Amino acid sequence: MSFSKLFNDVASRVAQATGRPLTFVLCVAIVVSWALSGPLFGFSDTWQLVINTGTTIVTFLMVFLIQNTQNRDGAAIQAKLDELIRTSAAGNAFIGIEHLTEEELDKIRATCEQRARMAEAADTAEDQANRRAAAAAEAATS
Repeated sequence: MSFSKLFNDVASRVAQATGRPLTFVLCVAIVVSWALSGPLFGFSDTWQLVINTGTTIVTFLMVFLIQNTQNRDGAAIQAKLDELIRTSAAGNAFIGIEHLTEEELDKIRATCEQRARMAEAADTAEDQANRRAAAAAEAATS
């Protein structure tokens, strides 16, 4: 098994485990236990260092595990969207746009919004024309 596959498997399992309510309850119990043990240790520097070091290490490691999971999820979603675009009437030009710069994406977004506004205006005009035609047809038959 490659290191990448092993890391992905571990990252997935950790991400699933950390998202469970039981994990949250366990973490709360650890913090409460630490806080209650303060008088026992005289609220010493070592007592404070235990929670600070522990939470710092966990946070540091979780950043990489969560980022790995999000990267894989994002890539999977993008592949699914690309396939939907490829097999539908949508423009294939949108496949791979996630690799463009922010400015290029803004231009594409603005163009899409303009097309949507134009399509909405055309639909409104068509609805009005249909209503007028229906009213004229009704008036002619009355």
